[in-house]
Amino acid sequence: MQKNCKIGLKLWSTNTDHYYSEAKKLYSQGVFDYIELYVVPDTMETLVKWKVLDIPFIIHAPHSLHGFNLALSEKEQLNINLANQAKEFADTLNAEYIIFHGGCDGSIEEVIRQINLLNEPRGLIENKPLCPIPNNLGLKECRGASTEEIALILEQTDFHFCLDIAHAVCAANAFHINPYDYIAQFEKLKPVIYHISDGDIQSCQDQHLSFRNGNYDFSVIFQIIKVKTGIFSIETQKKSIYNLSDFVMDRNFIVGIV
Repeated sequence: MQKNCKIGLKLWSTNTDHYYSEAKKLYSQGVFDYIELYVVPDTMETLVKWKVLDIPFIIHAPHSLHGFNLALSEKEQLNINLANQAKEFADTLNAEYIIFHGGCDGSIEEVIRQINLLNEPRGLIENKPLCPIPNNLGLKECRGASTEEIALILEQTDFHFCLDIAHAVCAANAFHINPYDYIAQFEKLKPVIYHISDGDIQSCQDQHLSFRNGNYDFSVIFQIIKVKTGIFSIETQKKSIYNLSDFVMDRNFIVGIV
């Protein structure tokens, strides 16, 4: 791993038990450089515990599975409320960035309008698969799956870009584009942060697999993206609720090939 690269541990604001203790220990050992913290709605009481950790943070705002959907005008007030919770986490934890999803269905124009309402200079927009994760919400299509939609957001708002590698692969398959070529197209939009996990290179569904459990060719991927100064949040599955051994193995895998 290049010395200027940074590796992030992805946790949720509700992970204040076993993962919290493990994270504190692993950070002291130099295993990772920051925590990317997903803000579960209405968990402000956990903020006190996260604040006492002497660890850098990046914040991830709630997404559509928790009701946040910038693509729908009827969600505007809920979106603002949930975004304000993410902002409070970012303010308290001195986070440099807040990552947002564009939402599902609706329109990209509505996404842009509501992003501008948020007035958040720390904001990053994350690309999405075209097909939402199967759920009972009736969502059909993610906004921000295409390079064109992400480029439009970057052009018409103050947001910068978070490139999710697995999401790019899934979208590429839905659009019948070579996944590695599609990652290269997204790379031209100058990502600030990368999300990485493994998966089926031919699938349209994001799986968050641990490295080696999928078939992504990371030697190719890391030739495409700017690894020398990259910020990488590992978003792989954690099989144990008591430790972060899976994360450590995934971290070591990435360090070994970059």
